Amino acid sequence: MDIKLSTCFIAVDDHDKALAFYRDVLGLEIRNDVGFEGMRWVTVGSPSQPDVEIVLEPPLADPNASPADKEAMAELLAKGMLRGVIFTTDDVDATFERISAAGGEVLQEPVDQPYGVRDCAFRDPSGNMLRFNQSRKQ
Repeated sequence: MDIKLSTCFIAVDDHDKALAFYRDVLGLEIRNDVGFEGMRWVTVGSPSQPDVEIVLEPPLADPNASPADKEAMAELLAKGMLRGVIFTTDDVDATFERISAAGGEVLQEPVDQPYGVRDCAFRDPSGNMLRFNQSRKQ
């Protein structure tokens, strides 16, 4: 049996700002842009990983959710309390420079971690934590 990741989801509160970051700063390609029941989902992915997609979705993508639940999710997103994503890169220092030069909110500058990676961290425009790591194993 072969199991692979195909899709993951990141909550965003403004798709246009998210696209400016994920497409223009990170270099991900747009694969789909769909609207349904007043909500929007945009799928992006790395050109080097055509079989893995990231869906940028509303904070609570359930048309049946109560207004109170939608507000609670929006508040958690605004506080940066939702889980993030970890990307790999072949040059974490260059990745850090490119994202920080584009105005990315720095959470951690590049550092060698005791668990074998050099990594850095940013927040996306919606407050999600994104980590970028590079294996130190040569």
